[in-house]
Amino acid sequence: MMADIRELQEKLGYKFADESLLIRALSHSSYVNENHSAGDSNERLEFLGDSVLGLVTAENFYTNYKKLPEGELTKLRAATVCEKSLAGFAQQLELGKYLLLGKGENLTGGRNRPSIQADAFEAIIAAIYLDGGMEEARKFVLKYIDEAIRQHQSFKDYKTMLQEVVQRNPGEIVEYVLVGESGPDHDKRFAVEVHLNSNVIGKGIGKSKKRAEQEAAREALELMGL
Repeated sequence: MMADIRELQEKLGYKFADESLLIRALSHSSYVNENHSAGDSNERLEFLGDSVLGLVTAENFYTNYKKLPEGELTKLRAATVCEKSLAGFAQQLELGKYLLLGKGENLTGGRNRPSIQADAFEAIIAAIYLDGGMEEARKFVLKYIDEAIRQHQSFKDYKTMLQEVVQRNPGEIVEYVLVGESGPDHDKRFAVEVHLNSNVIGKGIGKSKKRAEQEAAREALELMGL
């Protein structure tokens, strides 16, 4: 178990001073019910982690999306911290293999159950918060939230928004230009500029050319005050 704990901490990018907090975050109620000496389940940690996650995401969205009204902020939060998203974050960490489950839960596929994985992810947020404080919890959460936003294509189609603005002035041309690539094949980064009549009006970086173009269009709109 200790080897697994060390391996998971490397994936988390955080080393616990009190590893018992991480073990508790991985302990499902079914495991605790079968092993009465195991201590508490992760349910109380999951409750706390949900609150920490809510505060970090709300603060991040409020700070970084100044033009969005409350309704849009609520939609963004719902899309990025729903059970499906949290389970996806857990799967990136292969969290299922580290969970402590009761025999029945294990046999019925509990390791891959989205609700269990999502709850464990929130419990880990709380464990990091209790062990290292708010700043460490914030750093951990934002690694996943920022990526979820970038991948949430339906949130805002900035290219379409920019095109609609430009079309108000007939004859103006918008063009997206790939200006650089970096990183290994499995983790590429693309740099794109958006040009308006050959003038650079925005720059963006993303894991795909499409994402980089969206980021460039977003910056152009911000510079226009939109």
